[in-house]
Amino acid sequence: LPWGVFTPDSPADFFSQIQFADQKQEFNKRPTKIGRRSLSRSISQSSTDSYSSAASYTDSSDDETSPRDKQQKNSKGSSDFCVKNIKQAEFGRREIEIAEQEMPALMALRKRAQGEKPLAGAKIVGCTHITAQTAVLMETLGALGAQCRWAACNIYSTLNEVAAALAESGFPVFAWKGESEDDFWWCIDRCVNVEGWQPNMILDDGGDLTHWIYKKYPNMFKKIKGIVEESVTGVHRLYQLSKAGKLCVPAMNVNDSVTKQKFDNLYCCRESILDGLKRTTDMMFGGKQVVVCGYGEVGKGCCAALKAMGSIVYVTEIDPICALQACMDGFRLVKLNEVIRQVDIVITCTGNKNVVTREHLDRMKNSCIVCNMGHSNTEIDVASLRTPELTWERVRSQVDHVIWPDGKRIVLLAEGRLLNLSCSTVPTFVLSITATTQASRALALIELYNAPEGRYKQDVYLLPKKMDEYVASLHLPTFDAHLTELTDEQAKYLGLNKNGPFKPNYYRC
Repeated sequence: LPWGVFTPDSPADFFSQIQFADQKQEFNKRPTKIGRRSLSRSISQSSTDSYSSAASYTDSSDDETSPRDKQQKNSKGSSDFCVKNIKQAEFGRREIEIAEQEMPALMALRKRAQGEKPLAGAKIVGCTHITAQTAVLMETLGALGAQCRWAACNIYSTLNEVAAALAESGFPVFAWKGESEDDFWWCIDRCVNVEGWQPNMILDDGGDLTHWIYKKYPNMFKKIKGIVEESVTGVHRLYQLSKAGKLCVPAMNVNDSVTKQKFDNLYCCRESILDGLKRTTDMMFGGKQVVVCGYGEVGKGCCAALKAMGSIVYVTEIDPICALQACMDGFRLVKLNEVIRQVDIVITCTGNKNVVTREHLDRMKNSCIVCNMGHSNTEIDVASLRTPELTWERVRSQVDHVIWPDGKRIVLLAEGRLLNLSCSTVPTFVLSITATTQASRALALIELYNAPEGRYKQDVYLLPKKMDEYVASLHLPTFDAHLTELTDEQAKYLGLNKNGPFKPNYYRC
């Protein structure tokens, strides 16, 4: 299949010629602390519109000097990066190598296609969580011919040793765990504002990078050939730009692809919600009363995990279809006000703002745990808790007690930011599926980049169902799973191509 063409009925042959690596165990990682400087006003609400505590947490170093104030070089003499400690690169490289074993499809894609360099000429600027799994994606993009510059989409989710390993291998990475809001935007700008370097593709998680370029560098934005966005928040903003007639480049909506919705949002959150709560609170879940705000894919995953551990789970929802699903799955549908005084844990999963307000926080029982599993940190009104009558007490990494005058306290996790990536890690294999989806989007953006004028409008596109099916099929050999093949007669009866796609684009598994 030519790199410049993707058609629903013509699968890329190289996807089936794959060698899968053995799996290895992933190392545990421990966060420790660091302080950082002032806050700044952001142009966006998705990642930074809450106050940062004076104490943040990062690697095992006691050096509290800001990475922005350090002069660091990698072994090749390059200083085009800003990470916590370049000397941690060796540890990060080990973590990346372990992650590679759980990411068979990306590794196969790298091995099969790197000789053909399908991304030659692509200059990708990225803003995502910087983890070992992201590093595998970045190095795959590099192996396929792309030039990459990267920042973090979350101030707490960066693995410092991984960022160091990427910087050591020559990637311009600007990120460290425990950034301030000022740091956050400074890092994004350092990725974008580079003399002699014009990005032509954006890989974004949350829309902050896209909007930074759109607002501050409009001429640069007009030269972008394509955008890949993988979060609810970021996709919503793209559709807003499109509706207003301000989206001057084609964009790919990764979030609403089936492989992203199911595997990253549902299955990943089903496993990582428990890990994040355990690491921060050491709590037992049996018999605890929990309210989960939102029953989308993230909410479904959280509810399933907590129910399996013996928790009593309530659900709030605005969508009658999702609400009915919650009822059919055995959860009681409530309004938050009805249960706020009695629940032990409140989890937001909506992507909306002010889901948990100061009024709710005032009415919570003593020692109620409050956390967010949505991408945006606007779901819990943390800013309303920064008042003189309330006392903040840092307990441990990413855990604060907020104490009322009468002695009541709530336990706030990650200051209302994304719990699983701020307070724990996520399953590597699940992220392999998402990362493979991202790589597929990057290849699709090559089609956008090289397409004749007029083939694609300045709009938001979903990837064809066929590519979603590729992503899923690439992971099946890891489970020693064997797909059934249609006979010619069966394919004719169903009106399908034997090789897919097997479902229409509107079908959601």
